[in-house]
Amino acid sequence: MAATETRAPGVSPNGGLAGVLDSEIWLGRLMIAPAVVYIVALVGFPFVLALLYSVSSVTVGSPELNFVGLANFRRIVENPTFWEALRNTFIFTIVSQVIVLVLAKILAMALLKDFRGKWLVRLLILLPWVAPISLGAIGWLWTFDSIYSIINWTARALGIFGPDTWPIWLGQPNLAMASVILVHVWRLLPLATVIILAGLTSIPQDIHDAAEVDGAGFWRHLFVITVPLVLPILLVALLFGIVFTFTDMIVIFILTRGGPYDSTQVLASWAYFTGIDGGDLAEGSAIALFLFPLLVAVAVAFLRLARRTEVT
Repeated sequence: MAATETRAPGVSPNGGLAGVLDSEIWLGRLMIAPAVVYIVALVGFPFVLALLYSVSSVTVGSPELNFVGLANFRRIVENPTFWEALRNTFIFTIVSQVIVLVLAKILAMALLKDFRGKWLVRLLILLPWVAPISLGAIGWLWTFDSIYSIINWTARALGIFGPDTWPIWLGQPNLAMASVILVHVWRLLPLATVIILAGLTSIPQDIHDAAEVDGAGFWRHLFVITVPLVLPILLVALLFGIVFTFTDMIVIFILTRGGPYDSTQVLASWAYFTGIDGGDLAEGSAIALFLFPLLVAVAVAFLRLARRTEVT
């Protein structure tokens, strides 16, 4: 009787490349390798470099890595601009994400219904996300222009603004922050809408039918059935939005460049202006690293909360 050949699970009897491709273990590692290389090259290496720069005195003009310890972090914390940027970061993120979440929920529920022209509405909603943000922000820059603002001229023509009323949208601190929040909401709303819409479509129709049979009204149906079932998806959408908003500076860079008087300056933009425009790579890296523990804490908290709210 021939002896039975024993092999480790997932190992192919063929050698060479064919054996690797036939092995489940090695094939899985091969498939995930490009993602690992991408993360290491575009995330891991810059992060390690930022850690190295943050404890040195490196600048654009002098690339010498002289160790200075925590001097850069100490200097940043003692700078009033840091606390202003930190406060603006939280205001910019929290306000914009609350508005995005509410509007995305409304749009997703509307798109769940069948009506004529649904494809056109979906196209218009997705357009801000598909179009390059630089072009969109430049369009908003003209919309908020101090002289040619279509908002001001339309409001003046309709009698909403009097002869002595002419807001300088990007030149007054409160209006500037409201303007950048509005543009950021316009930018992120399509992504949140698509994520929530996917969650709504995953709810079995039998649950909705049973609620209608029981006589549940719109609000009871919304808060007792729809929201609890979609809550993990809502939290994921909110997590994406928070991480993206914390680390994004394109809208602020194009519209206000952090002004007026640092009223729209956030940590991401301040790190760029300090490290790139100012040439102080060490301090710019230290500013950017302040975002890391905040984002890690937010990600861990939201992922744990999403896991607890999953309906089994």
